[in-house]
Amino acid sequence: MSRIAILPLLLVFSTSVRATTDVQYCEENAEYEVKVKEVNISPNPIAQGEPATFTISATTGRGITGGKLVIEVAYFGWHIHSETHDLCSETTCPVETGDFLVAHSQVLPGYTPPGSYSLQMKMLDAQKKELTCIKFSIDIGSVPSVADM
Repeated sequence: MSRIAILPLLLVFSTSVRATTDVQYCEENAEYEVKVKEVNISPNPIAQGEPATFTISATTGRGITGGKLVIEVAYFGWHIHSETHDLCSETTCPVETGDFLVAHSQVLPGYTPPGSYSLQMKMLDAQKKELTCIKFSIDIGSVPSVADM
């Protein structure tokens, strides 16, 4: 399963720190069918060239048979990357009514610039209806040099 390497919603267990990040809905007063409880990022900050895992804890009031996750990434306000993933590749489908987890892992390339990135993630059902839309930030640290070791 290959992943486009510039960033995204990313995530795999690591010996580094795991942290819950602040999440906002894209539209403050929208009535999304999927409610996001939290997003955990591991490690946090994400290390260049190392695996990173994003785990999204959510709940739904109806079953979901399939769909897509659409991820948009911005760096210093500039859109730099987009990717789309099959929802059933990131969670178990069908998603039953109630709580569920979405997890995505990938390795960011070593040349990814360190800094703070803004991510927007939309979850769409099989009919392309928007189920939720969230925004959050991730931090990418630099790889320690030999001099730092």
